[in-house]
Amino acid sequence: MPIRYIKAAPTTYVIQFQDGRVKREGPGLSFFYWAATTTLVGVPLASADVPFAFNEITQDFQAVTLQGQLTYRVADPKRLASLLDYSITPSGRYLSNDPEKLEERLVQVAQVRARTVVQGMGLREVLGRADVVEGQVLAALGASEAVRLLGVEVMGFSLLSVRPTPEMARALEAEAREGLQRRADEAIYSRRNAAVEQERRIKESELSTELAVEEKRRQIREAQMAADIAVEEQRSALMERWSQNEKQAADARAYALEKVLAPVRNVDWKTLMAAGGGGNDPKLNIALAFREMAENAQKIGELNMSPELLSGLLGPSTREHAEPRHGKGGR
Repeated sequence: MPIRYIKAAPTTYVIQFQDGRVKREGPGLSFFYWAATTTLVGVPLASADVPFAFNEITQDFQAVTLQGQLTYRVADPKRLASLLDYSITPSGRYLSNDPEKLEERLVQVAQVRARTVVQGMGLREVLGRADVVEGQVLAALGASEAVRLLGVEVMGFSLLSVRPTPEMARALEAEAREGLQRRADEAIYSRRNAAVEQERRIKESELSTELAVEEKRRQIREAQMAADIAVEEQRSALMERWSQNEKQAADARAYALEKVLAPVRNVDWKTLMAAGGGGNDPKLNIALAFREMAENAQKIGELNMSPELLSGLLGPSTREHAEPRHGKGGR
């Protein structure tokens, strides 16, 4: 049947060529056409996701695998239709495999841009800064002349995983594990060091307290010693004052006695005895007599004195005092 009908989806840009000229074009068209002289072109306008997996080499010559997806949409369907064959059948099936080449070309362009970015970074930076890789590759694709000539707009470049080789992954895991263990050891050391520091502070506080207590005790002892010294000084001053008073009193008594004895200083003792009434005492007289004999001992050749003479000299009172002593002897 030469007359046919087509109804396109709103996300499909349809171009009708008849006799080599564009008869109508636009998204989501529906119309009847003469099949013998009409060629239909359908370019999808909806965004599409293209998965990719790149094997690249980093700046430090380490292999890395980038896996993700590329999101794009057709911005200029007429330009794209002029470069690739998007002819369709009345049922909507493409007559060539050119639409598949678009995704291949985009992936190739993205791989070239990703290689440039990855080769400027080290392995650690690529593994830890996937967002930087995404941003730089997306910016490069947006400025790419090849993408612009295709009439395509790259909407996104997402990395789902960035993996090194298994050997390098094990090495990095071991290094990271050692780093974590080292940080754990450092944490334990820091905790122990903090405990030791705290213990040192406690000891210093205790020592400071003991020093303060000893200082107080020393001050108390010094205060007591100062008080004792003050008491001793007062006592010494008191003794000195007492000694001065006693000396003054003795001097006064000596002065009084000297004044009393001054009149009789040059008087003979015999005269003093006689003046004092001592001549009436027989014992005193006998003593004086013996004193005179002792003074003139060189003139006396021999002196005999019997007990009876002594008794007679002593007088009756002396004998009376002596007799009771005989009586006490039992006679």
